[in-house]
Amino acid sequence: MSDLFIYTLRLGDDALIAAQRTAEWIAAAPQLEEDVALGNIGLDQLGQARSLLQYAGTVEGAGRTEDDLAYFRDERDFLNAQLTELPNGDFARSMAKLLYFATYQHLLYEELRSSSDGTLAGVAGKAVKEVAYHVDHATQWVLRLGDGTEESHARMQAGLQEMWPYTAELFATDDLVQRLDAAVDPSTLEEEWLRRVTEVIDASTCERPTSAYQHSGGREGRHTEHFGYLLAELQHVARSHPGAKW
Repeated sequence: MSDLFIYTLRLGDDALIAAQRTAEWIAAAPQLEEDVALGNIGLDQLGQARSLLQYAGTVEGAGRTEDDLAYFRDERDFLNAQLTELPNGDFARSMAKLLYFATYQHLLYEELRSSSDGTLAGVAGKAVKEVAYHVDHATQWVLRLGDGTEESHARMQAGLQEMWPYTAELFATDDLVQRLDAAVDPSTLEEEWLRRVTEVIDASTCERPTSAYQHSGGREGRHTEHFGYLLAELQHVARSHPGAKW
């Protein structure tokens, strides 16, 4: 498999799995307006996933479509960061995860707009505008909950802490990224990500989390115990009716 295929798959899988988790809030969010907002964020993520997985299939050259890559790969074939697959938990936990992930995506897409690969640059050029909204949406909720009631503050702090041990994987680099001119080395994004996230957390009156241990393995196809259940739901219809036309 080519470096470009694997790199594009990583980005596409991040967006696809994030979209699946975000969609779980539709009709379950705290208020109707939030149902709509999270639905739109999920659709943005799904649109990014479609563009990236479609391109990955083209790069691979084996005739696989975006649907094949989304619905007919097994768990160990997915290369998404583990952060994206974690269960939503309560609303504060989901907003913490969105803040961390969207801030990372925004920095990544900002840099990827200058990629030597024209397709990746084009996808990033559109996606960076969408993700800017995701960052703002998460920021507003972290501020509102963190600086709200005693209960909301406690839940926001707990959400930030629970998601923190999965963030380092976003910035892990490897030989593939170093070899691929079209790629963005995620390790170069970590300092600015930390600055931006810390600024939001401080303003929310919460404390920036610390963790002696950071999870990893998603980029190599090693996932949390939650991922199999997510994938079963995501792929159920396509696998039950392969080749069906709607």
